[in-house]
Amino acid sequence: MSEEKTHDLYDFMKQLSDEMAAEYDRIQKRATEDPGTAGDQGEENWAELLREWLPCTYEVVTKGRIISQDGLTSPQIDVLVLKSVYPEKLLNKKLYLAAGVVAAFECKTTLKAEHIEKAVKNCVEIKNLYPVREGTPYKELHTPIVYGLLAHSHSWKGKNSTPEKNIEQKLHEADYLHVSHPRQALDLLCVPDLAAWTLLKITFLQGVTTTVNSRRSAECSHIHIEDFTPIGALISNLWQRFAWEDPALRELAIYYHHTHIGGGGSGKGRHWQSNLIYTAEVLSGFGTHGPLTGEVNRWSEWFSYFG
Repeated sequence: MSEEKTHDLYDFMKQLSDEMAAEYDRIQKRATEDPGTAGDQGEENWAELLREWLPCTYEVVTKGRIISQDGLTSPQIDVLVLKSVYPEKLLNKKLYLAAGVVAAFECKTTLKAEHIEKAVKNCVEIKNLYPVREGTPYKELHTPIVYGLLAHSHSWKGKNSTPEKNIEQKLHEADYLHVSHPRQALDLLCVPDLAAWTLLKITFLQGVTTTVNSRRSAECSHIHIEDFTPIGALISNLWQRFAWEDPALRELAIYYHHTHIGGGGSGKGRHWQSNLIYTAEVLSGFGTHGPLTGEVNRWSEWFSYFG
């Protein structure tokens, strides 16, 4: 067995998956009696996992709304991750300043198709609360917040069910229906007993088109199970995304990347015309700035891909 496969992080990620499965079984026993409490318990499971594995200076809170600089507010969100500089006085006010939120998640005990479309719609609404950034491919393809959907398990358990295919199809359909710019797209979807999907954005040479919404599927048909867990993909990917906005996290983000706990895979892409998603400044800059490749350029905002 290779060194990558024996790294202790694999054991930690497997333990997390086992714990989440045990919590799912426990919650399901009482879910029909009190679905509200079951949902609250599920949210707290995810909040606790994030508290244990994200930067210790980040606050993780449950049940809140985001307020933009213009006073507009989001729907209620299950779990939010706040920047380390977030004002302590406002931590429990349940109305969180957009500039201080680095990630937000919808949490489901058992994932269903309708949850995916709702999450994509909510993602668009929430990312539209943030000012549009300009000047580099990274800025124009992203908002400062990461948005994802987390579920303990899924509803497609029949003998001939195809849960991975169902999820990928619904993700793709919902994206085409609701997302009008790459920066609005759902970043992450994680189901610990199944797979994880992460958003990959690729910038092509000369800026002709950009392929986004290619979900890196980490299901077993692409990745050997001993090399991957969905929770490992979630944690590694979150560190990568946070590190773009918080350079202090980059050293550990790269460490996670090189241990391969995030897995790898493939997904169905969506193509965007460059003149519809980039400003003239970025389009003209592709000839001189990028897209760049290689590890030395990994954190350049003119890099060849983000995700």
